[in-house]
Amino acid sequence: MLFQKNISFLSVLLLCFCSKSKAQTPSLSQLFYPNITLRAEFMPETSMSNGQKFGFNRSTALGIIPLSTEIQAGIGFGKKADIQAKHSLLVANLAQINTTIDGKDDPNGGYKTLGMTYVQLKASLREKLWVYAVGGGITQSNETFLNPQPYFYGGAARLRILGLKTQILYGTAIIYNQKFRIVPVFGFTKALGNDWKVSGILPFRASVGYKVNPWLHLDFNSVYDGYSAGYQEYTVSEKMIRRQNYQQVRFTLSGNAHVLNVFNLGLEGGLTGFRKVKTFNAANENLSTSSLPVAPYIGFSVRYITSKSKISSKFLKSTGIDF
Repeated sequence: MLFQKNISFLSVLLLCFCSKSKAQTPSLSQLFYPNITLRAEFMPETSMSNGQKFGFNRSTALGIIPLSTEIQAGIGFGKKADIQAKHSLLVANLAQINTTIDGKDDPNGGYKTLGMTYVQLKASLREKLWVYAVGGGITQSNETFLNPQPYFYGGAARLRILGLKTQILYGTAIIYNQKFRIVPVFGFTKALGNDWKVSGILPFRASVGYKVNPWLHLDFNSVYDGYSAGYQEYTVSEKMIRRQNYQQVRFTLSGNAHVLNVFNLGLEGGLTGFRKVKTFNAANENLSTSSLPVAPYIGFSVRYITSKSKISSKFLKSTGIDF
């Protein structure tokens, strides 16, 4: 699934789109000090169109590791003075996906995804604000340990500031997962008064947020995501590599709270719909497609935040941008 493979690049884009706050709603300052987010998602078994019952849950760890911050002045294009600021970081993600068919784990032990992304945030008087990312990883099951499925991606996005309450972002992501795909990305954020805000990274996510108070935020979300992973199918004479692709659109309400200065806690609940499970062979040919009914969804998250470093203020003040 494109969203699962491109999670690091999209996470950075989402961070670039939110105002500074004390609730778990992401802020740009997250990119400047180490932090880790743990998340768990659960959905009960529901009947597929082929008569089998399909269940799904996922646990994810997402870590941000700042690398360096540089601020320099010089002569840019057209022999004009320019001030540039660059910030580099690593985004690491680890996911455990467990699926069940008729109440039994299938495949045994589920799927594991490990990825790493290098990200550079660049701002200058001449070139404005850009986000660049390149990364990759592997997805595998216990059955395909010696034959993991690799994926790679890269992207660039331009952020335009249209006032204190409005920003837009546009860019392109190139993703390889069995085959190459080019995905255009468009983002927006718009503050509506002091407490409401609409934002999104299309075609993956859109949200309407409400600030209850400085430490508690509520968000109404629509998210398109899923996963793509390999497993083995056994017959009397051989075992064959298969790939399973699951996709969903979820509609949820989430609450995010900042507690004890170093933790952000999140609770999300709602429904998932437009669900499909597809199976492909080694030649990437579609063997079967099954639809699933609407199902309840619940997710929990906790983020541990280390002390903010001085380079966060240094970078933001030098660029004149403060989210």
